[in-house]
Amino acid sequence: MFRLWGKIWKNNHLLRDSVIADDSRDTRTHKVFRALEQLCYEFDLEHPIWLEANITDFKKHSRTRFRQDSFIEHIDFDYLEILVIEED
Repeated sequence: MFRLWGKIWKNNHLLRDSVIADDSRDTRTHKVFRALEQLCYEFDLEHPIWLEANITDFKKHSRTRFRQDSFIEHIDFDYLEILVIEED
């Protein structure tokens, strides 16, 4: 089982969160992208752009934060954080 936890933060307060589970036999990368797509749909957000800092953080810690510079449209929160909480 693969599970990704997505959280929206503003002023150090958790506004929304959700956990996306994926039982498929797909690669980890595909599971992450698919889960992020589902989170964005659930939170009614555009898909963030993966900057080099996001890729580096995610590779090292299995977590990253998408701030305003990762979104084309204006966001009304500080950042979207994703975190892998369970892997196969």
